[in-house]
Amino acid sequence: MFVVFEGVDGAGKGTQIDKCCAYLDRYNINHVRTREPGGTSGAEAIRNLLVSGEVDRFDGMSELLMMYAARHLHVKNIIQPALANGKWVICDRFSGSSYVYQGFAGGVGLETVRQLHETVLGPLTPDVEIILDLPVSVSLERIKDRSHDENRFESKGLLFMESVRNGFIQYANEKPTSRIVIDARESVECIHQQIIAELMDRAS
Repeated sequence: MFVVFEGVDGAGKGTQIDKCCAYLDRYNINHVRTREPGGTSGAEAIRNLLVSGEVDRFDGMSELLMMYAARHLHVKNIIQPALANGKWVICDRFSGSSYVYQGFAGGVGLETVRQLHETVLGPLTPDVEIILDLPVSVSLERIKDRSHDENRFESKGLLFMESVRNGFIQYANEKPTSRIVIDARESVECIHQQIIAELMDRAS
């Protein structure tokens, strides 16, 4: 099963992925944990370009093309082999982030993203996408003390982040049965239990 975690920065994706993978370990469910952009040496190099540096160093189309260059490498070398071997794939972001960050908030257009996705990856889509929703005011409060260099998208400003949040809601509404929105203001354990219930329901 191909499981993706999406959402605004500060929503707690990393924490929930940790707990999800620990659950899978506990029940001996073979899985691979990975992330985007990244997952391979080439894709990680592209990641370094995308998530750091000046805010205006790339426009939305440039970001999108680099994202799909990285995604092609990631899918070819990590995701597809794992799925072919019957493993679960737990991924921190995937194509949904491109629809939202570049297609919606970045102004490239959703149809452009769809066409590029089909060209690069064909019909590949996650089995389930967990979208952790969080008001931007809460997101900003959670991430304000972070000390890291990967803050290029966070630095795009309040209006961009509001657009990202709205974009994820619109994205989820397109396929509500496989794109599951969870209120990230709830407790860590409550969110975890909701996620596990969704995943086990699909695995049964």
